[in-house]
Amino acid sequence: MTNYAAALAAQFHLKEQQTAKLIELIDAGNTIPFIARYRKEEHGSLDDQTIRTVYERLQYLRNLDTRKAEVRELIEGTGNLTPEIEKSLINAATLAEIDDIYRPFRPKRKTRAGMAKERGLEPLAKKILAQEKGVDPMKLAEGYVNAENGVNTSEDALNGAKDIIAETISDDAVMRRRLRMAAMAQGVITSRAAKDEDSVYRMYYEFSQPAAKIAGHRVLALDRGEREGLLKVSLEMDDVRGQAILTSAYVKGNSACSEVVREAAVDAYGRLIFPSIEREIRAELTEKACDNAIKVFSVNLRQLLMQPPVKGRVTIGLDPGYRTGCKVAVVDATGKVLDTGVIYPTHSEARVREAKQTLVRLIKKYGVTLIAIGNGTASKETEIFTDETLRENHLDIDYMVVSEAGASVYSASKLAAAEYPEYDLTLRSAVSIAHRLQDPLAELVKIDPKAIGVGQYQHDMPAKRLDEALGGVVEACVNAVGVDLNTASPSLLENIAGISSAVAKNIVAYRQENGAFTTRTQIKKVPKLGPKAFEQCAGFLRVPESKNILDHTGVHPESYDAAGTLLTACGYDLKKAPEGGFKGLKEEAEKLGIAKLAVQCGVGEPTLKDIIAELEKPGRDPRDELPSPILRSDIKDMKDLKPGMEMRGTVRNVIDFGAFVDIGVHQDGLVHITQISDKFVRHPSDVLKVGDIVTVWVLAVDVARGRISLTMKKPKEQQN
Repeated sequence: MTNYAAALAAQFHLKEQQTAKLIELIDAGNTIPFIARYRKEEHGSLDDQTIRTVYERLQYLRNLDTRKAEVRELIEGTGNLTPEIEKSLINAATLAEIDDIYRPFRPKRKTRAGMAKERGLEPLAKKILAQEKGVDPMKLAEGYVNAENGVNTSEDALNGAKDIIAETISDDAVMRRRLRMAAMAQGVITSRAAKDEDSVYRMYYEFSQPAAKIAGHRVLALDRGEREGLLKVSLEMDDVRGQAILTSAYVKGNSACSEVVREAAVDAYGRLIFPSIEREIRAELTEKACDNAIKVFSVNLRQLLMQPPVKGRVTIGLDPGYRTGCKVAVVDATGKVLDTGVIYPTHSEARVREAKQTLVRLIKKYGVTLIAIGNGTASKETEIFTDETLRENHLDIDYMVVSEAGASVYSASKLAAAEYPEYDLTLRSAVSIAHRLQDPLAELVKIDPKAIGVGQYQHDMPAKRLDEALGGVVEACVNAVGVDLNTASPSLLENIAGISSAVAKNIVAYRQENGAFTTRTQIKKVPKLGPKAFEQCAGFLRVPESKNILDHTGVHPESYDAAGTLLTACGYDLKKAPEGGFKGLKEEAEKLGIAKLAVQCGVGEPTLKDIIAELEKPGRDPRDELPSPILRSDIKDMKDLKPGMEMRGTVRNVIDFGAFVDIGVHQDGLVHITQISDKFVRHPSDVLKVGDIVTVWVLAVDVARGRISLTMKKPKEQQN
């Protein structure tokens, strides 16, 4: 059995004590957010992303051991288990290695070698494989001619023996491992056009790149082009080198039998081994590309979800459109829908005047101070219309163009229908756009992360792995921020540690029936929410209506006594909490000594520091520390862009080969990885993240193809 703690510690450069504790906490049924936030002393204050990575690797290692046990039992069942095979299984580090070990014993479909064995030719193959000097393989073969078995000639017998030898070589796990390594190091991925027609894959019609160096996004593009029947993709390798690996291991001397073995080795390479290795390596490249794409997607999603909310402002959401008009929704500072409607800012002059009047009326009637404009079809026209309306009426109101990716998916969902049954799906989309500006996290958790539009090739990813990764990101973000127990939607609540979808619905039903929660402990009355679930979720739930200020914070109920002791020691009274929190608590605690106070309070130093931070700013939102930019632009159309023009924009998506930046012309521009910095950039995510506000310069504009090339490198003529 693998020493998981030691293996994980070695791989992630942690102390074995840390990984052992993590395994213990995970196996005890604790959630990752709970472990990361409330068990810091036990694992050494590792962050949630590290813990999740360790958890995923632990699952892999356990699955590996399970597979080893299965294969050991299967081989033992055939009577072929030897100490050498058992040792190889123990040392196998991947599922591919285990499969190589099992290959010779796996029940095979009818093969040429299998049929040759049925004809009694295995003894002949073994004699030839011995490669004794002076032995004529053809004469040996004469002794195995048997018309009843289908061996009519010596040539038939010799060919059957070759097939057996070829399969023996093919089943050699060591040879496969060596060839796989050689193919990965020396092989070249090539692609050619499968059809004589133009397509988005034209850059891959005559393409080749070493397998060891090919970028993940290229692998995914080649895979997709192949699936669509537009590309022929293959792994190419110098056959002579590959064959030499086999012949050097199996061919002994220069006897006649040795020549037969050589021929069998060449056959094994071309017919059996290399096609299999080509599939394996391409699958491995795809898996790595998917892993990287999922990682990039996860980073982008985290940045998007953690965008700062625009709180306390009555907001209008505009969902632009041409033929069907622009849908309008007014929501109050808490997100409650106040009014809806449709205006036509892209139609006749009369319709435009009417639209302006409607927008002004709604602004004045409800005290609107913010407008959110979706960035879809007719977005630029709607932004120009909004700007003109505000200027003409001297209204000092901010507006911002927000991504509406996934809004249509949400508006047509059962969840949206349940939330807003009185509105049709187009108006629900306008409501969602307003909510995205007010609280991106609370709104975006309602949407399948794959539909949010911050990934690459997400529809080509293994669905289960992608869902697990993105689900982990959503869970981490929601728990990092915490939720208001009395206003959170079921979609938000079900991402809190320890709360299932059913329990989330029960919480909402309970507060609808019994009124707002007034304490954290009251949640224990919710059906199906047991002690373990309470332990996991309590610290992430906020109850602003509670008289106990600790219920407003991220302090876990298990540490309430410690918080009281801390405040008393520092000269504060928990029952007389000043508005805005206990200012200066950190300074007072440091005067007394954090280590000494931790002992006095009965908690570890990391927990004490967290308690202090929470008490100084009860109900603090980590997103509030980030700036909330409001962008305006005088650029009206993509046609207005000229090379060299300086722009300010928002990073919308970060991918392997660059970043897409919204510069306010409806079509996002691409900053290629080579245009991000004068310094070497390993990956765009090392420099940029979703939501960043950046200065860019226009390199080129292709109006016909709807493409904008941007650079973050300041042009030389503007550097002086």
